[in-house]
Amino acid sequence: MTYLLLPGAGGDARSWDLVADRLRARGHHVVAPDLPGPDPAAGLQTYADVAVAALAGRARPVVVGQSMGAFTAPLVAARVPVELLVLVCPMIPAPGEPAGAWWAATGQAAAYRESETRAGRDPDAPLDPATLLLHDVAPDVAERLLAEDREEAGRSWDDPWPLEAWSDVPTRVIVGARDRLFPEAFARRVARERLGVEADVIGTGHLPALARPDELAARLLACAPATA
Repeated sequence: MTYLLLPGAGGDARSWDLVADRLRARGHHVVAPDLPGPDPAAGLQTYADVAVAALAGRARPVVVGQSMGAFTAPLVAARVPVELLVLVCPMIPAPGEPAGAWWAATGQAAAYRESETRAGRDPDAPLDPATLLLHDVAPDVAERLLAEDREEAGRSWDDPWPLEAWSDVPTRVIVGARDRLFPEAFARRVARERLGVEADVIGTGHLPALARPDELAARLLACAPATA
């Protein structure tokens, strides 16, 4: 099986390194491209161009999108035959919706504030990637990822999501029980409302590929029965 692993905002493929190693150890082919997040001229169609080109014609991949990668994953499925879409802690788009408008449209801010308050954290504190996204990631892994800060720039936030409907490819959603950015109840609601899918839950924060790569790799393998 071929797995196409798409990163979230910033487009840093290193976030998939640990999972990619585990999938390859099981004999699968893994494609994990950087997406051009720091390029202010790169829009969603350019992201899809990069992802499809990275596949180099490999047939029927499982396409996995982390967070903002959910905006790109179905665009790949619209261009090439895909076995399965798997969305991890995702921003699930609606037709015509820019990524920059997703937050207000889904009610993320209210869900974040409620979750942080319930956990005893200050919802008005400055956003710090170390505490928001990497709180359950091993310090050496977090340090390596933070060493090269890739910011999502410009057009990718503003491009309306171009599909008229979600792909008819089977889709699975995995959400984090300890995700501070997209709290579990919020993420599960969005999956139900936008895809009619009941999300699976993994016991991590927003980046399970870094926090629990063994468990996430096992779940990706289990999602595609033909790989067993």
